[in-house]
Amino acid sequence: MIKEVVAKGILIPNKHSENWFGAKYTMNIYRGCEHQCIYCDSRSACYQIENFEDVEVKINALELLHKTLKGKRSKAIVGTGSMSDPYTLCETSYTLTRRALKLIATYGFGIHISTKSDMVRRDLDILKTFQNRVTVAFTITTVDDRLAALVEPFAPSPSRRLAAMKELSDAGIPVGVLMMPILPYIEDSPEGIDRLLESALRHGASFCFWHVGMTCREGQREYYYQKLDEHFPGLKERYIQRYRDRYVCDSPRLVELHERIRDFCDDNGLITDFDSLLERYPEHRAVQSALFSE
Repeated sequence: MIKEVVAKGILIPNKHSENWFGAKYTMNIYRGCEHQCIYCDSRSACYQIENFEDVEVKINALELLHKTLKGKRSKAIVGTGSMSDPYTLCETSYTLTRRALKLIATYGFGIHISTKSDMVRRDLDILKTFQNRVTVAFTITTVDDRLAALVEPFAPSPSRRLAAMKELSDAGIPVGVLMMPILPYIEDSPEGIDRLLESALRHGASFCFWHVGMTCREGQREYYYQKLDEHFPGLKERYIQRYRDRYVCDSPRLVELHERIRDFCDDNGLITDFDSLLERYPEHRAVQSALFSE
């Protein structure tokens, strides 16, 4: 169900911008997500989203964004996609993300987008106007379209995301892959990881960030286990035995796969830390338009 809501604010300050693509501000136009990934941390009870099947649309987002950006002196990076995908399915009709990108570019700010969707290719014309103050990260945790359909049932397939990554890369947009979460016992085979890394590189990735495991807490855990019973019978019991009520559930192959990913990235020149990313793209640092920042 789609619910239209009036929001009080649209940009949240990020205290540690250097740890996430240089983004000083976080923007979430939608709350909830139609991709319905079975592992999504946003289902956790701490976020107080009553029904994650519902998507709230902040219908006054553009008005708030215009007012907020106009009053800021520091022309920093705005990040979007942390809590809800900016290209959730209802974006096709609301086009709020597209219009927000135009506003952000008009006011001289930069943009970082994290997404599981190939809909971002629709906005390539706007992304080009950011020049070097733009990065797009595609969350891809497997290149097996059939497996992805079980764990990310309404998200565009990995093959579609990779095609979008290649299109943006060919157009000069810095792109990369977020390999997170890598679901234990489901996506953490060395062969699967190799295929994913090779595909990302082949489709133009310049950076790679990963977590070989997942997070799991109240609200999220119950839903995830329900889906494990549906799609992977018997696996829930292995999770309970190994992880119990832990928040961080690392893959049993954590050390092996971490080294495997690190070696691949080092051998192929993929950026794996945010300090190096900001050195490669120094334009992601805030630009002062007055003597004093906010």
